[in-house]
Amino acid sequence: MLTILGILFAVAPAVVWMTIARTRATGLAIGGALLAGAGALVSVQQGWIDAPRPDTHLVFTALAPLLIACGAGLEGRHEDSPPPEWIPRRNGAIGFLGTQFALTLVVGLLYSLMLTEGSDAPPARAVPPLPAGITVVSEGTDCGSGGCYRLVAVDSEDGLTRPEIIRRLDLQQETCRSSGWLLDWRDVCVGARDNGTNVVIYASWSG
Repeated sequence: MLTILGILFAVAPAVVWMTIARTRATGLAIGGALLAGAGALVSVQQGWIDAPRPDTHLVFTALAPLLIACGAGLEGRHEDSPPPEWIPRRNGAIGFLGTQFALTLVVGLLYSLMLTEGSDAPPARAVPPLPAGITVVSEGTDCGSGGCYRLVAVDSEDGLTRPEIIRRLDLQQETCRSSGWLLDWRDVCVGARDNGTNVVIYASWSG
């Protein structure tokens, strides 16, 4: 269900543009750009492209109306005055796109407020891909006084020692990177430690 809603959210601007486009050339150009943006947004939603989802949604809903406005402006320069029935369609498009952006902004701001609680662990994609020969023993999340974190215990199929596994993972030192662009301002830090039985990869939010 969420996947269907995400797709509908992504293609909505293209559908709106189809209702107000008046020329073939500009209509196809703007429509193609909107569909390309929708495809990129769906790829982020499905995890095919590694990008922060809340930020991507906000950028998409901000840029799509601008692109549609540019398309309408280009058509207005090369076409006669629009027919009377076009005006209500344009007003409806403005209302729909404005509502979509407002809802996205409100949800994004609520998401930012939730981040301050520190009650969520970093997503699974925060853990880097495992090299060949390294397998997952267990994975999960845990919380402590410093916040919540994601844990992945790994072992070697090649008989590597735990220090050798850490070197294979290239996690001898903890590294941190930005989690998002706009709404998620936190850094996610990834490292590995030897717990005496396995090597545990951890991902946590920086303080």
